[in-house]
Amino acid sequence: MSRLTHRLVSSPAGRTHLVEQGAGPLVLLVHGFPEFWYSWRHQLPALAAAGYRAVAVDVRGYGRSSKPAEVSAYRMLELVEDNVAVVEALGADSAVIVGHDWGATIAATSALTRPDVFRAVALLSVPYTPPGGPRPSEVFAGMGGDDEFYVSYFQEPGRAEAEIEPDVRGWLAGFYAALSAGTMPTPGAPDPHFVSRGGRLRDRFPAGRLPAWLGEGDLDLYAAEFERTGLTGALNRYRNMDRDWEDLAAHSGRPITQPSLFAGGAQDASTTWLAEAIQAYPATLPGLMGSHILDGCGHWIQQERGDEVNHILTGWLASLPA
Repeated sequence: MSRLTHRLVSSPAGRTHLVEQGAGPLVLLVHGFPEFWYSWRHQLPALAAAGYRAVAVDVRGYGRSSKPAEVSAYRMLELVEDNVAVVEALGADSAVIVGHDWGATIAATSALTRPDVFRAVALLSVPYTPPGGPRPSEVFAGMGGDDEFYVSYFQEPGRAEAEIEPDVRGWLAGFYAALSAGTMPTPGAPDPHFVSRGGRLRDRFPAGRLPAWLGEGDLDLYAAEFERTGLTGALNRYRNMDRDWEDLAAHSGRPITQPSLFAGGAQDASTTWLAEAIQAYPATLPGLMGSHILDGCGHWIQQERGDEVNHILTGWLASLPA
């Protein structure tokens, strides 16, 4: 089995850090918030063993990739171009792209806007919803009643950073636990996706218990990366949602026609809140080859259920047209 190889490649905003394992057709893995390439640690060796060149990137603003100062540098189309630049830098003509959480939306937009490069797409945890509809900031502002939705809470530069950065390790532990099967708040408890007026997001996190998928050493690695980089680059993704809405207006309502795959956790709010998006897949993902909802699984699907996700991904990849 080949070893993990770390590389830096040129991208429009500077450099993209990636971790590579294996040889064969290229599979590009894109993480979400708040993670980095390490969230794909279970998939890299499995994909390599199945005969693929598995590459996990640090998304712009994370890990050892570039971190531009301008908030607008984190708009979706910039991240798509980073993915294209990675494929080109690796000498490939095309790639299969797989994303989780924000990475799922980045992967979907990459496939939507650059079908010449991304020949198939797999989405984990966050379903595909075509661009369009109401302005995102207006939608989020209307959620939660007296409470504030976390996406709205993240909008003001520096506000969420002031909560997170004094205790990165503790905040990450609570955030991961809040969205994991087995440690998430019980039904009827205050929802950790919302902030009480004048409060903090972490006020609703479970305390004192790590989810089963997250060891102390794993948490140490996550915390060390974000202690080194800060959270601003990661949070700037949320601060571009209205820009993305404007940038992608020409693609409003468009389906993704390439071969596709979806997998989500039955206990993940992303799959329950967006159940209608999953039901719409015959129209929005006409190339869908499989949709899987994993019982007893939360949001961090490729870490909570690594073996099962590997089985789903490798089976799907093997069935793709050559």
